[in-house]
Amino acid sequence: MIRGQRTPRTTRWADLSYFTACLLMSMRTVRAHRLRWPRRWPVHLASQSTVAGTPSAAPSILNTASARPTSAKLTVPAHQVSPPLPPLQEYDALVSAGTLKPDPHQRRIVKQHLQSFYTSLLSYSPPPVPPPPPSTSAPTLFSRLFARNTVSLPEEPPKNAPKGLYLYGDVGTGKTMLMDLFYHSLPPSITRKRRVHFHAFMIDVHKRIHATKAAMGVQDGGDPIAPVARDLAREAYVLCFDEFQVTDIVDAMILRRLFESLLRYGVVMVITSNRHPDDLYKNGIQRSSFIPAIELLKSQFQVTDLDSGTDYRRIPRALSHVYYSPPTPENKAEFDKIFHSLTTSPSSSSSSADPVIANRPLTTFGRTIHIPLSTSRVARFTFEELCARPLSAADYLEITRTFGTIFITDIPKLDIGRKDVARRFITFIDACYESKVKLFVLSEVPILQIFSDDGTSAKGQISDHMRSVMDDLGLPPEVACTSSMFTGEEEIFAFARACSRLVQMGSKEWAETAGRS
Repeated sequence: MIRGQRTPRTTRWADLSYFTACLLMSMRTVRAHRLRWPRRWPVHLASQSTVAGTPSAAPSILNTASARPTSAKLTVPAHQVSPPLPPLQEYDALVSAGTLKPDPHQRRIVKQHLQSFYTSLLSYSPPPVPPPPPSTSAPTLFSRLFARNTVSLPEEPPKNAPKGLYLYGDVGTGKTMLMDLFYHSLPPSITRKRRVHFHAFMIDVHKRIHATKAAMGVQDGGDPIAPVARDLAREAYVLCFDEFQVTDIVDAMILRRLFESLLRYGVVMVITSNRHPDDLYKNGIQRSSFIPAIELLKSQFQVTDLDSGTDYRRIPRALSHVYYSPPTPENKAEFDKIFHSLTTSPSSSSSSADPVIANRPLTTFGRTIHIPLSTSRVARFTFEELCARPLSAADYLEITRTFGTIFITDIPKLDIGRKDVARRFITFIDACYESKVKLFVLSEVPILQIFSDDGTSAKGQISDHMRSVMDDLGLPPEVACTSSMFTGEEEIFAFARACSRLVQMGSKEWAETAGRS
C-alpha cells in the first residue's frame, strides 16, 4: 500500500474479524482442559490421520453386504499385494468378493470422480515447499516483540494441480468408505499424504497456531496461518478430510486463509461432508466473512452429491450382547466375567503378562489422566469416573486411541440436572465410534433410554425436528427416544446421532471387528 493511503473500510473490517478470531482462539486454547459443549459437529474425535512414515490408525472394519455401516473405515486387506489397486478396480474387487453390495450410483461416483482424480494425481508433481527459517538462538523477549513474519506465499495455486474432491451426502451414503478406498489406493510413490477426521485436524491446527504465535511474539502484521500452512504442506500434499463441518466462528475465520494457503502451496484435498458448501456455517456469526471460503470450495473442488436413495445403516443387523441392564447380580457377574476374560493372560509367563493396573497414567495435552483399571489395551471406568470429571473431547480422543476395548459400569438414567454429564457422554460415544472401540456397558436402564424423559412428561413429545433427524439417521420408532435435555439444532443432531451409533456399536458385526489394534 502506498504511504499515506487509507486502508479500505472492507479490508479493515476483514482484518479486525481475523484478529478477533485469533484472540478468541488463544483464549479457547488456554481453557482447552475445561469441558465445553463441542463447538463443531460431528465431534467423534479420534483422528484416523496417517502421515507418511507412521503406522495408519485406520480401523479395520469393512462395510459388509449384510450390514454396511458407511462410516466404516476401509483398510487394505493383509493379502493384498503392493502396489494397491486403483480405486475402480479395488471397488469392483470388493463387490466381487461380497464385501460391498453392488450400487450403480456409487460405482459411477468412483469411476467419474475418484478414478479420474487418482489418475491426475499420478502425473502431478507438487511444487517444492520452502523449509522454515533456521532458528539461530533461543528467542529473547526483545526478539519476540520485534520479530517479523518472513513467510511468502505463492501468488496462486499451481496450474497443473488437479481440482480437489468435495463429496457430500446424508448419513449412510458411503462417504467415509469411498474416502478410505481412495486413500488406500494411492501408490507407494505418494509418500506425503494424510487422512484425518476433520475435527482432529482442527485440533492440530489450533495447537500449531498457538505454538507459532508464541514463537513469533507480538509483531506488526504477523500472520501465524502462513507458516502453519507451509508446515502442513511440507508434511503432506494429499490431504483427506472426513466429516467436514464448520460451526465455530474461530474455525470459520481460520479456514478461509488456511485453505487458500494450502492450495497455493500445491496441496490437493479430498473432503467428505454431510452438507453442500452453500449450507456450511449456516446462520453462523459473521458468516459473510466465511463466504469467500465457500466460493473457494466451489471453484477449486469438484462438488459431488453422493445421495442415491440407499441408506445402508437402515439394513437390520443382529445385536451382540455388549449392553447390560439393569445391574442385577446376574448381569454384574456376567459383566465382570467378560472383563476378566479379556484382561487375563492365557499364559502365566511374566514376559507375556499384561496385568490390570490401577490408576494408569495417560498424558494428553500436557496433562495426566489416571485410568482407574486397565491393561495396555482394555480399560474400565465407572460412569462417574468417565463423565463426571472435567474431561475434554481431546481427553476422550486420547483414551479411545489408547484402549481398543472399554468397559463402563454404573450408568444412571440422566435428567436435565445433569446436562453437562450427558454432553460428555455423547462426546465420548463419538470418540469411541470414530476409533472403532469395542464398548461394554452396564446401565440402570437400557442404554438407549438413559437420556429419555418419563413417558408421562409433557416435554417427552418428539418434536418435528427431532423426528426428522431420527428418520435421517435411520432410527426405528422404538429407538427414537425423547429427551427435553437437548433443544438446539446441533444438540438434537448430536443426541440423535449418538443413539444411532450406540445401535451400530451394539451390532454383531461391530463386536466382531472392533477393538483390534
